[in-house]
Amino acid sequence: MQGIEEAIQLMNAGKSEKAIETLRTELSRANDEEKYTIAEMFMQWGMEDEAKEILLELKSRFPGEHELTVMLAEIYIDQEQDEQAIELLNEIPEGDEEYLSALVQLADLYQAQGLFEVAETKLLAAKNIEPNEPVIDFALGELAFSTGEYQKSIPFYEKALRRNQQMGETEIPLRLAEAYAILGDFEQALDYFQASDDFTPDILFRYGFTAYQANRIDIAIRVWVKLVEEDPFYQSVYPLLAEAYEQEGMLDEAYDIAQKGLKKDEFNKDLFYLAGTLAFRLEHKQEGYQLVRTSLSLDPGYKEAALFLVERYKEDGDYEAVKDLLDYLHEMNEEDPLYTWELARANNELEYYKEALKGYQDAYNAFKDDSEFLKEYGYFLVEEGRVKEARDVLDRYLSIESTDEEVEAFLSRLHTTE
Repeated sequence: MQGIEEAIQLMNAGKSEKAIETLRTELSRANDEEKYTIAEMFMQWGMEDEAKEILLELKSRFPGEHELTVMLAEIYIDQEQDEQAIELLNEIPEGDEEYLSALVQLADLYQAQGLFEVAETKLLAAKNIEPNEPVIDFALGELAFSTGEYQKSIPFYEKALRRNQQMGETEIPLRLAEAYAILGDFEQALDYFQASDDFTPDILFRYGFTAYQANRIDIAIRVWVKLVEEDPFYQSVYPLLAEAYEQEGMLDEAYDIAQKGLKKDEFNKDLFYLAGTLAFRLEHKQEGYQLVRTSLSLDPGYKEAALFLVERYKEDGDYEAVKDLLDYLHEMNEEDPLYTWELARANNELEYYKEALKGYQDAYNAFKDDSEFLKEYGYFLVEEGRVKEARDVLDRYLSIESTDEEVEAFLSRLHTTE
């Protein structure tokens, strides 16, 4: 064993080539036990082919030593030779001390191949042997989670969690948090997120989103602020954090984080729109107009932004701006009956009555059951001297709004008009 110990010391000293050379020299005179140790070291050092050669030789002479079989299977799995690994593991007989380990490895392999029922059969067989083994419960939870059976995964994860907080690189509380969140139980999910202390940016994002869904906006803000600090380029968090601040009435903070987000993602139409609406609420009107117009330039089909601008221009009495905007959208082939109606309104205000009439006529089919449109159109027709058409439109209005006595009286006077 002296050569093996020397090789370990050399590797620890960073002299890897000398360590490997020493181990190969030792192999030529090693006994079976030492060969097994050398194979383990080669595996640890990433020299799987050399380890495999040793293990195959030992297995040929000791076919009943299934610890060798398991080690060989691990090498085949690492080398993405799953079929060979499955063939080896299936050699291990029930009752062998390695049988349980083989069942768990086989389940992983079958799951990777999409044979979920076979994988579950292997794991349930393993659970019959060791009903309280947390690795098996965790594996059953992972299998159910991977197939979208989140409710089914929860009892397995919870049982595994009683023994272990973590399996490999997976924190069990985080799996439970995600399962509960997907099922809509956000309060329970939040409890499990809070039970963990190892968060990647993706987990922080989902943690914050779960808190937001549970109406714990304070927690969502705290978690997402931490995410922005740790990963300023995690672009999808900025709109949500801005909305969370807005919901808490923290408009300055919402506007600030939206602006910071735009520096990281200058093509995010939703963030431009959100920043614009916040600017208006903070009475930064010119910045608001600029931001919302930018969102619409990024996507002329962004109807919410277009209608927001229309309403703001109307509040300012700037009907030329309304007309320019809607004409631009028409040029961009963005057609919508609501745009047609709003353009008719703008043309009416600007005293372009011919264009307004055409707009109302074009919009009529889309809004013939809309009482607001019918009333507005009817009065417009009266102003244009088109009394017969106005009567028809207002008659239709009253068929919807039969209690409007003012319009009823007005229509009665129209019916007496020759």
